[in-house]
Amino acid sequence: MRRSSADTKAVILAAARERFAADGYEKATIRSIAGDAGIDPAMVMRYFGNKEKLFAAAAHIDLKFPDFSAVPRDQIGARLVAHFLGLWEHNEALQVLLRTGVTNEAAAERMRDIFATQLAPVIATLTGPDQAPIRAGLAASQILGLALARYILKFPPIVAMPRDDLIHWIAPTIQRYLCD
Repeated sequence: MRRSSADTKAVILAAARERFAADGYEKATIRSIAGDAGIDPAMVMRYFGNKEKLFAAAAHIDLKFPDFSAVPRDQIGARLVAHFLGLWEHNEALQVLLRTGVTNEAAAERMRDIFATQLAPVIATLTGPDQAPIRAGLAASQILGLALARYILKFPPIVAMPRDDLIHWIAPTIQRYLCD
């Protein structure tokens, strides 16, 4: 049974995300990803060129921030934490990027780029451009730390904590970084 080009690409990307998450960037191979996808490794190369480009495609993430202009200023921290929890829960590419970012410089650079190009501009609308990079970095440290503890390392008390409790605990810190 033949797949469309778009379907083949989607199957490769799904296999790549799973393999990068399981093995990390260094240990994942084009051959293993192709095997997981049930296709010839040459097809992976045809669609993506090399492992680095495949990783970039697998780790492409749009954080899809909502418009915070209508959110009461004192609720922005809670809304941002809730938004990120939703992303971490439903976007395996973020988990792949976090797992690989701690051991691979290309993945770490991709994560830095995502937060600099997507989070910093949102924060700049709240604080102005001068402090946005610092505030974005501080907010990212909390969000990434939470994601690492809950979704990657799976610290039992953090995993067991209800979503609303996490928001209650983390939001005031994010709020301070964004709006004070």
